[in-house]
Amino acid sequence: MNRKAVILFSGGLDSILAGRLMLEQQIEIEAVNFMSVFFIKNEALPTIDNIGVKLKIFDITPEHICIVKSPQYGYGKNMNPCLDCRVCMLKKAAEYMKEAGASFLVTGEVLGERPMSQRQEAFNLVEKAAGLKGKILRPLSAKLLRPTIAEQNGIVNRNKLLNIQGRGRNYQIDLAKQKGISNYPVPSGGCLLTDPEFSDRLRELLANQSPEVSDIQLLKYGRHFRLSNGFKVIIARDEKEIECLLGLAEQGDMIFDLADFAGPITIVKGRRNTDGLGWIKNIAALTARYSKVRDKKEVRVKYCCVPQKTEEYVLVTPRSAEELGIARI
Repeated sequence: MNRKAVILFSGGLDSILAGRLMLEQQIEIEAVNFMSVFFIKNEALPTIDNIGVKLKIFDITPEHICIVKSPQYGYGKNMNPCLDCRVCMLKKAAEYMKEAGASFLVTGEVLGERPMSQRQEAFNLVEKAAGLKGKILRPLSAKLLRPTIAEQNGIVNRNKLLNIQGRGRNYQIDLAKQKGISNYPVPSGGCLLTDPEFSDRLRELLANQSPEVSDIQLLKYGRHFRLSNGFKVIIARDEKEIECLLGLAEQGDMIFDLADFAGPITIVKGRRNTDGLGWIKNIAALTARYSKVRDKKEVRVKYCCVPQKTEEYVLVTPRSAEELGIARI
């Protein structure tokens, strides 16, 4: 066993402190970070300078989507399969550990900080499932856990590790001040799968189709509706969302926009050969309903199919989803 480790680095204060504790014991470390369509923001790049080591980023989106569809260890309060996700990350990190010539893994996990994935039973489960029993060192809570192989072999001095437990962060914040660490993010939910509204939208999406990455990206923005013919309708709520929705529009999608006034844009997914203008008028009326001219008797709405430039127009009276019998997600 050597004095090199791979650290799972989220970019948050806990992983920064775990890295510092290893460097103080002259442990050589390399950092790995994971991206996914379900993660809100990656804090690793702005904060990796706190430990000054090499950072390797893995995109686990394909694996993450498969996990979310059918997690072996179930969901948390919402659509978050935290244990399965953790196993996936640890397996990826273990592969890189071999490539980097490291002999153990380090994480910033704190016993009891998260109810599903940071319990003693959860630690045992994910270590066994990832084939890493005894090879995952959690420096912030190590004195409350069984000694790892690195500790047993004298590679890491257990006496210099910590016994932090629970959700409070005062100890970590004080420790950061002592070590001169100030560049770290404020704690916040980093995974969309823990958000109730996003989870509801995702459940509905999975029940109606086999989603692509772009379909999941769209769940982050706008008001969502499902027509009886299967069309998915997303209406932007502000200028930023208009830009995001336009950037995610794909060939075959339809875009609706007010012809004579500023207003929201609407993206329609799942376009089919449907006779008549009835469904088009309904979507146009719904688009107009969420504009500043919702009280007008008639509003002209333009629509086109991506990537065609030819626009067509329809005159409609703004109407709500309830009036149109359209289900809001």
